[in-house]
Amino acid sequence: MDNLITGIHHITALAGEPQRNLNFYTGILGLRMVKKTVNFDAPEVYHFYYGNKTGAPGSILTFFPYEGIRRGRHGKGMLNVTTFSVPSASIEYWKNRLKKFNINHKPVQERFDSEAFIYFEDPDGLGLELVFNDLDKRPGFTYGPIPLEHSIKGFYSAEIAQEGYERTAGLLTEVMDHQLIAEKGNRFRFAADNTPGNYIDIVCSPDALRGLGGGGTVHHIAFNTANAENQSQIRKKIYERGLNPTPVLDRQYFESIYFREPGGVLFEVATAEPGFAIDEAPERLGEELKLPPQYQSRREEIEKAVKPVHLNTENFK
Repeated sequence: MDNLITGIHHITALAGEPQRNLNFYTGILGLRMVKKTVNFDAPEVYHFYYGNKTGAPGSILTFFPYEGIRRGRHGKGMLNVTTFSVPSASIEYWKNRLKKFNINHKPVQERFDSEAFIYFEDPDGLGLELVFNDLDKRPGFTYGPIPLEHSIKGFYSAEIAQEGYERTAGLLTEVMDHQLIAEKGNRFRFAADNTPGNYIDIVCSPDALRGLGGGGTVHHIAFNTANAENQSQIRKKIYERGLNPTPVLDRQYFESIYFREPGGVLFEVATAEPGFAIDEAPERLGEELKLPPQYQSRREEIEKAVKPVHLNTENFK
């Protein structure tokens, strides 16, 4: 039987100043602005979606940028590191690029004996990594600042810190179609699809402080399912696990359910359908402020509430 969960759909984080966030992800990292909309639960706040050319599942990092938000704290019970996949030949390029733009970063490290990566943080303190590998066959994407041969292909993995791994692992393997595919020391790697972009690493950190939400922290991680029928089956399994999923919520570009996994991280299951091209042509994604139908009558009010932002990657070559 095919998996109901096929990997990561998107990861959503909290940020501060919107233009700074836009400059970092489209300028320095060279991701595409796939969609510029608003938080459907707080329409006075933007919701930015960054990803590859089409905003395919496994490439989408999204942000709620709140001006003046307090800084959060990484810790257990939280997704602390979001990693991106880049070619193995790009190590020197990215070391030089991070240095050029004064992005503090750690030296190249390895895990699982052969996985080279660089850790750094965005301007709000969000934990990020570039993982250098040749396993990822997805095409890269660039607006122009990043040569195609060095560009980001999408996510590689997501790292969750927990008191212990067992309860979250049980949910992933018994309900969400994941398998344990690697372990070393206190790190346990799971995947529904054993390809870059879909790895979930649980790191046992019993001595760490619990994380606190705020700027520079992940709000939730969404797992991908093909359609509403699959989502309904997953929701039933999650409910039977005693995890109290929400009703299905229409997020315009996908449908979502949310629940807290046993370690405290907010999980979402999002549909691959209908995607981001339902209200913009594929070649014009992210160019205009898009509002869901329930907020169209308030467009003038909302446009006054959100600070204007401008996409300009010329300064980041």
